[in-house]
Amino acid sequence: MASNRLIFSGLSLALLLSAGVVLADTLAGKVVGVSDGDTITVLDSGKQQHKIRVAGIDAPEKNQPFGQRSKENLSRLVFGKEVDVQWAKHDRYQRIVGKVMVAAPDCQRPDCAKALDAGLGQVTAGFAWWYRKYAKEQSAEDARSYETAEQEARARHVGLWRDAEPIPPWDWRKKDRQ
Repeated sequence: MASNRLIFSGLSLALLLSAGVVLADTLAGKVVGVSDGDTITVLDSGKQQHKIRVAGIDAPEKNQPFGQRSKENLSRLVFGKEVDVQWAKHDRYQRIVGKVMVAAPDCQRPDCAKALDAGLGQVTAGFAWWYRKYAKEQSAEDARSYETAEQEARARHVGLWRDAEPIPPWDWRKKDRQ
């Protein structure tokens, strides 16, 4: 009987994984730091700090054109605010990689729904690239939204898309290493 339950549990998990369901956690807390356009620090209810890499985007490096403006925009969206971070992995620097949800900036009530995706906000404003390399880690709906947001930001020439040929951060980092 116990072995049948174990087999059933294993099959259930395999079916969930094969269906593309991501088993994720949610971290709730207040943003107490913004390092750059795609990295924040969240303080949870137990007063523990967590470094968060915003999933789905790559923002300009600090010393790269638009790097400071990207950080300022992310700060405007999340600094000092309560967020929910939906996550399923850590990166090689042990940061949590997650989708950061926050209340809309114009909401002044303490009970506002956290319905704004900060990463998507960065892409929409033209202060981050959609990180296609990791698109498979996003839901299909999020990947479509991020791709569309980047295309629209490019077409409107907002943020970093004002430059004739903006250098993606992954190319900028390669150049710095060489």
